[in-house]
Amino acid sequence: MTARHVIMVGGGAAGFFAAITAAEAGARVTLLERGPQLLSKVRISGGGRCNVTHACFDGREFATRYPRGGQALIGAFKRFQASDTVAWFEARGVKLKTESDGRMFPITDSSETIVECLVRAAREAGVSVRTNCGVDAVRRTEAGFELTLTGGEKTSCDRLLLATGGCRAAVAGQLAAALGHTIEAPVPSLFTFSIALPWLKELAGASVELAEVSVPGTELRERGPVLVTHWGLSGPVVLRLSAWGARELHALDYKFPLLVNWLPQANAESLTKEFNARRQAQGAKLVVNAPIAPLTARLWEALVLAAGIDRETRWSALTRAQQHQLAQQLTRSEFAVTGKSLNKDEFVTCGGVKLGEVNFKTMESRVCPGLYFAGELLDIDGITGGFNFQAAWTTGWIAGKAMAGAGIDIK
Repeated sequence: MTARHVIMVGGGAAGFFAAITAAEAGARVTLLERGPQLLSKVRISGGGRCNVTHACFDGREFATRYPRGGQALIGAFKRFQASDTVAWFEARGVKLKTESDGRMFPITDSSETIVECLVRAAREAGVSVRTNCGVDAVRRTEAGFELTLTGGEKTSCDRLLLATGGCRAAVAGQLAAALGHTIEAPVPSLFTFSIALPWLKELAGASVELAEVSVPGTELRERGPVLVTHWGLSGPVVLRLSAWGARELHALDYKFPLLVNWLPQANAESLTKEFNARRQAQGAKLVVNAPIAPLTARLWEALVLAAGIDRETRWSALTRAQQHQLAQQLTRSEFAVTGKSLNKDEFVTCGGVKLGEVNFKTMESRVCPGLYFAGELLDIDGITGGFNFQAAWTTGWIAGKAMAGAGIDIK
């Protein structure tokens, strides 16, 4: 029996994983990448270390880390989840380690380890890889699909996978749309906040391990580490907020008020007690020189001055009104966000192929038989921490198995 010829469009994490899986299951596989470089996002992920997945091995819990697509992934994670990813790479000589926040990286701390593993696995499985080879058009035929490549060359296949990444531009979803699919409007996810406030910019590099950020008038609220940057605020808590609020913040044109509670473990009552205790025990001390833990001296000084308290004010002279202002600044600092900035070079979008049009047991289209999807082209996006890559590995693996005609155990 002649092996099925399947084509994977997209040389990123999802496309590669699908290609390897299908080839290892007996399919004849061709992988097409429009650009000159394969696995470009894998190379830059995690600051060049590649955050492969997250150490959460309960699929249902793992699925709660996706602002969009989590419900659809619950069943998919029953077939291939984070523990399967760890085992897959370890079986090919790549061991992963877990950091304190649950992120998992190769023990080499180099994304090249992951890239080399995937390229080697594809080569050993017999995947034919073509770079600088874009697909300009596709049409359904009686036998499968006919693709028109950049330059006019035509090629055909029995089954087709689209794994072209996030729909940052309309062109990214055009092949899916041409085959009858609905594309949910793409908007950015995982971005940092631009804030044009001089005293905040002067704190660039300062961080707080536990702060709470929220957007008034919405239900958006997150707790975690915050980092002050030259352009505003970043860190895991800001990135999570941007992911959960991707569509709401887009609708606000990225101009909105942001509240920061620098001491979420405190409240107005406990701060009043602390201020009174300092007035009694440290009355002669300057307020700016006596930070409340765990705030750094730099951040504390900036917040005191932002509260309108003079640099020469001593605890003994702190008025009740000044106390109130300081408590407000510590627990409800308000900033005017004026725009967004990319999270380093990592691009994540929400939006893409409508999930109801895809069968997540096989990743096959419900609209166009023989067409499959994997990765960020789908309307799936996770928070930072390895969740987007896990969605790519999972959907790629399921699609690869199904395209090759291999059965998938429904656990």
